Amino acid sequence: MNYKKIDKSDIKYIESIINDNERVFYGENINEDYSHDELGAIKKMPDIVVQVLSTEEVSKVMKYAYEKDIPVTPRGSGTGLVGSAVPLYGGIIIDLSKMNRILELDEENLTLTLEPGVLLMEISKYVEEHDLFYPPDPGEKTATIGGNISTNAGGMRAVKYGVTRDYVRGLEVVLPNGNIVDLGGKVVKNSSGYSLKELIVGSEGTLGIVTKATLKLLPLPKKAISLLIPFKDLDAAIETVPKIIKSKSIPTAIEFMQREAIVAAEEFLGKKFPDNTSDAYLLLTFDGNSKEEIENDYEKVADICLKEGALDAFISDTEERQESIWSARGAFLEAIKASTSEMDEVDVVVPRNKVAEFVKFTKGVEREFNIRIRSFGHAGDGNLHVYILKDNLDEDKWKEKLNSVMEVMYKKSKELHGKVSGEHGIGFAKKEYLHESIGENMIEIMSGIKMAFDSKNILNPGKIF
Repeated sequence: MNYKKIDKSDIKYIESIINDNERVFYGENINEDYSHDELGAIKKMPDIVVQVLSTEEVSKVMKYAYEKDIPVTPRGSGTGLVGSAVPLYGGIIIDLSKMNRILELDEENLTLTLEPGVLLMEISKYVEEHDLFYPPDPGEKTATIGGNISTNAGGMRAVKYGVTRDYVRGLEVVLPNGNIVDLGGKVVKNSSGYSLKELIVGSEGTLGIVTKATLKLLPLPKKAISLLIPFKDLDAAIETVPKIIKSKSIPTAIEFMQREAIVAAEEFLGKKFPDNTSDAYLLLTFDGNSKEEIENDYEKVADICLKEGALDAFISDTEERQESIWSARGAFLEAIKASTSEMDEVDVVVPRNKVAEFVKFTKGVEREFNIRIRSFGHAGDGNLHVYILKDNLDEDKWKEKLNSVMEVMYKKSKELHGKVSGEHGIGFAKKEYLHESIGENMIEIMSGIKMAFDSKNILNPGKIF
């Protein structure tokens, strides 16, 4: 595709649309942060950044870009890890982070309607003040809800409650040609034609730009308790997970972690984890409306773990204890990042009964390629976060080893009937692995869907496929 290079006339027209020069940036006025996402390995500066405040502004910018064949990249907080918000072809970045209003809490229909720039942590705080609950719980709480929708983010509570897609009732979307459509709504059931809303969720801004979302809420569970369960090794920990699931006392979250990740988090945060003497841990949370209900569940699970070789079962039933554990878990990514010069991630998801096999495999890969690998993740839903660390490798050796490691890991994931990404998406970084994973027939179908929405391929081009 030959895209138009932005010139002074384009800048002048966009400034007239926005009518506020303090929200339009070009040339040296563009912050370098707009050239990359959280991982930082993929970089490209946009030609112009537009901080929008309304659906109408998004629509007008998109209509102009469509008419002039200018590529557009939508962006929220930029916390992604696969380059989805990086403007590979320059052009326009539409920054939606200032569209951050909560528009309506409907307590009768249990829905929350809001703009895409609202942060995940703001949603949780707001609804909990009304004794309501938004279950999706991705680790990055400063991500925007628009970004969560675009990647179908999952998080720690997915094992019990599901992922973002399960809580999106309705969307307002600006299409690549600038037209505005409403998909879904407040209704609980909907069999009215194709579910286009489902296509937008997880499309990483390649089909349309979300400018409003209506989310499903639940009543807030009245109590939550966590269990920290040490094991002699990771194999024993992860092999216990299917037995926990089978018990039907399903925790809200089942996380696995290793001692080196805990120690890194302790050093990063400057405070101690409740226990760091074991090689591996399961971290489980239970929620419910009564202490008796939760105790019945966690006692049953604790017994299962102890029978399977757990060394102990630490109960965290106070706010202080809960915070000490979960703050460390939340710091794992930043702590790992701080321990190395550069890193990349494998965000695979495999069937739950294959998690142990995949983790064992990564240990073998670490030895085979003589490269440091750290992992943690959601053992309850099979989503692993495996980080490959550059450390002191020179650039050529790093790229060579990184490509080799990723290739063998994605091949193993496919053998185990897994998928390339559990929640972080494909973006630019994982494109080639998606092709290998799903095959050309599926890529052709996806390309057809993209063409139906965006025949000029101007919206977030170069992503997914």
